[in-house]
Amino acid sequence: MFWIISTVVLLIVVLLIVALTLLLFRIEDLSYLDDAEYSVREAIPSDENMKVLTRIREMGRISKGLHGKTRLMAVRKHMDGLSDGLNLTSEFRHCENPNGEWVVAPGADTQRRILYIHGGAWVAGSSLSHRAITNRLSHIAKAAVFAVDYRLMPEHRFMDGVRDCRKAYTWLADNGPNGEEGADFMLVAGDSAGGSHALGLLAWLRESGLRQADGAIAFSPSTDLMLTAPSNRSNIATDPLLGPAFGGLSKVPRPVIWWAALAAFRISPASPVASPLRGNLANLPPTLIQASNSEMLLDNARRYTAKAKAQGSQVDLHIWPGMIHVWQIFTPLLPEAEEAFADVALFIDEIDERRRKCEEA
Repeated sequence: MFWIISTVVLLIVVLLIVALTLLLFRIEDLSYLDDAEYSVREAIPSDENMKVLTRIREMGRISKGLHGKTRLMAVRKHMDGLSDGLNLTSEFRHCENPNGEWVVAPGADTQRRILYIHGGAWVAGSSLSHRAITNRLSHIAKAAVFAVDYRLMPEHRFMDGVRDCRKAYTWLADNGPNGEEGADFMLVAGDSAGGSHALGLLAWLRESGLRQADGAIAFSPSTDLMLTAPSNRSNIATDPLLGPAFGGLSKVPRPVIWWAALAAFRISPASPVASPLRGNLANLPPTLIQASNSEMLLDNARRYTAKAKAQGSQVDLHIWPGMIHVWQIFTPLLPEAEEAFADVALFIDEIDERRRKCEEA
């Protein structure tokens, strides 16, 4: 009799957990978005790509054998040194409120502004680590770039970082590197985890009725913390950066990952704030997404693009072959990074041309 009662109780508990999982995480089958086809540039990775892979392996060696906070500090230190030795011709000015850094190329128009949100899995990265990108963007767009140093996990909550990005954008609309001054042109850009924050910010601006960005750029963005996209598992072996770091999650049942994400982020991974893909993607500004066909987050980009287009937003996805996650950070060493920024320059020119025609109409 005791065995029967125990079995019934266990069954009830399991059913309750399953029901709660279905209710809390609002499981939605997004596989229909995988039908969209996107062309991949016809190219072979350059010889310089091997140098980049060597640097990636070096980061792995630095953190090997380390655990917890010690490992995290080592990764943060290594990332902050990514731009060391580069000939960066922009002016860099620290800002305390909001916390971040102005990046101003010679001849930049301070009424043209870009909010840049760095990647690093929400636990690492900084305005310092991404200077190669922000310097390049300032030159290309002839704009002042503000690289926000949003609060990182685990010292802070995920939503603290989200709020920092929102605050930085609204402040940026009325403040430039020289003080209070209205913005004539605004872009939002980010990579990886920062790309997720950037795309989520666009939806928040729309819902809040605030001045929307004139455009957005996302390098290999994370768009779905539910990790249901096929490439999250199929590209583990071909992603030299994210594969070693997160490939082990493929052996963990997804519901366990969802509950763990909820505990760590203190927000459901199904929330559009954490997973922009799962929100309303209508009425968003023109957006350029770049990704590699060999990285784990490829289908995050593909699914976001397909859904946004279906809902009427202008989102373009350009895919490079065989590049590492956020290869743009290795400009000017990597020719493919230079190609990516040439692509960004064309995108910004198109936005400028569209704005000019609207003003003349």
